[in-house]
Amino acid sequence: MQIVCDIQTLRETRREWQSQKQVIAFVPTMGNLHNGHLKLVKEAKKYASRVVVSIFVNPLQFGPDEDLDAYPRTMEQDKVSLAELGVDVLFMPKVSDIYSRGLEQQTFVEVPGLSYMICGASRPGHFRGVATIVCKLFNMVQPNMAFFGEKDFQQLQVIKAMVTDLSMNLTIHGVTTEREDDGLAMSSRNNYLDKKQREIAPGLYKLIANIAVEIKGGRRDFSILLQENRERLASIGFKPDYIDIRSASSLLQPSHEDKELVILGAGFLGKTRIIDNIQVQI
Repeated sequence: MQIVCDIQTLRETRREWQSQKQVIAFVPTMGNLHNGHLKLVKEAKKYASRVVVSIFVNPLQFGPDEDLDAYPRTMEQDKVSLAELGVDVLFMPKVSDIYSRGLEQQTFVEVPGLSYMICGASRPGHFRGVATIVCKLFNMVQPNMAFFGEKDFQQLQVIKAMVTDLSMNLTIHGVTTEREDDGLAMSSRNNYLDKKQREIAPGLYKLIANIAVEIKGGRRDFSILLQENRERLASIGFKPDYIDIRSASSLLQPSHEDKELVILGAGFLGKTRIIDNIQVQI
């Protein structure tokens, strides 16, 4: 595995692969890799002859009171895990190289509409930061395809919309969520949970799974269903952020014609924010 820290070397490697007609897959991460990240890499290897993984904790997507400084960093273990999977290039740029003019002067990319709802309403500016860094990384790596987890469902939709709107020549693959044995979606931020919080955490997934069962059973009074489950989320120990039912294709409020829905939920255990979703066909 080649470890690359500067953009020029990455581009030289990319040009060499391009001359050989290699198919390149890209998996962007912020590190502290778990089996969910590794699943993305394994999927990427099924489709491409070369795989690039980036590790970059992106300051532009963190709010002023969020966990940028505390975000878990496990670089040496991450290198070992990626090398064992046969990753071709690990790209680890510096903040000064990515944002050479500083964060305040950085040109940004923002997907209107999708970026302001649900998680975007709770974390203003977050998806602007996500879209900007992903766009920049796509320009650096120039992959044929990129892989993202469905756990961050809204993020996946934002990136798909950006790729379409900016006429980018690559394919975005969503990969199903990797879960712990008790159903908790794998996340780097799960490391923040204490023992009691960790016991409570799978409750969000169980709750939205129950909503899915009710919808499949014919229940359509969504506003009442959501209010009931917001109260249930609080009763099991969460500070609810949101629980919502949306069209899976647009993330708008579902119409009678929508047959593919997504149930999205988020809540806090202490300072740790847990998110999850389940897609439902009706």
